[in-house]
Amino acid sequence: MRREYRLVNVFTQGGGRLTGNPLCVFEDARGLTDGQMQALALQFNLSETTFILPSGRADARVRIFTPGYEMPFAGHPTLGTAHVLRALRGLGEAVALELNAGVIPVRAVGGGWELQANRATARPPRASAEELAAALGLDASDLAGPALWVDSGSEQLIVPLATADAVHRTRASWEALARITSDGPRAQAYVFAPVGPDALLSRFFFSKAESLLEDPATGSATANLGGWYLARQVAVPLSRTISQGEHPGRPSTLRLRIDEDRHVFVAGEVIELGRGYVDL
Repeated sequence: MRREYRLVNVFTQGGGRLTGNPLCVFEDARGLTDGQMQALALQFNLSETTFILPSGRADARVRIFTPGYEMPFAGHPTLGTAHVLRALRGLGEAVALELNAGVIPVRAVGGGWELQANRATARPPRASAEELAAALGLDASDLAGPALWVDSGSEQLIVPLATADAVHRTRASWEALARITSDGPRAQAYVFAPVGPDALLSRFFFSKAESLLEDPATGSATANLGGWYLARQVAVPLSRTISQGEHPGRPSTLRLRIDEDRHVFVAGEVIELGRGYVDL
């Protein structure tokens, strides 16, 4: 059976077609088994692949797979799938997607899309500041505050750093990160530092099997960063423009917004790059 898909780049920078985080979106996943969806995600080997299904609660149900497992929520798959869904069905500026983490509202803003994240929970990591810094190849003095596990749909370790230089100097190995994040879902860390009054530089390291990879643009971690700010009682409303992806060679721009009611929003550009099909 023929299955059509679209390739999009999400959180692109300055309209660059080959920037941002790539995503494969299967337009109609009806009839596919869990195993087939997982195998297709491995076939494309992108950070995530999404599959559109009917929903009785939203405009569509969307399942998100990495090459190794299914995710309840992820940022760039949510924005990219909303972009494809509107093109497929001629929807308006507001799209609701039913994910495993619940129904996520998404809306078109300017040349991109913005999602409203779930309310986050936060907890301290078991590792000490010194242990965290060492696992990231840094000194404890490079940390700019407490790290937190934050979960707005996909739990991640959020680590504030003092300077952009510390972000660039971060060097993590799978073994070191796995050891100090054993109290979380998997080896991973999101590091960030200010580069201006309302601007940040970030990097996200995540595990694949027993290897550590770097993500070019991480919307779920941006949502969790919003949860970190709220847990730290930072004044709202708040907005930040975040640069990510320099080191993996895919420069990306993400926008974080927290409104006066403490709702967290993540936004970015989406560009369709191409279309195709596979025969199963």
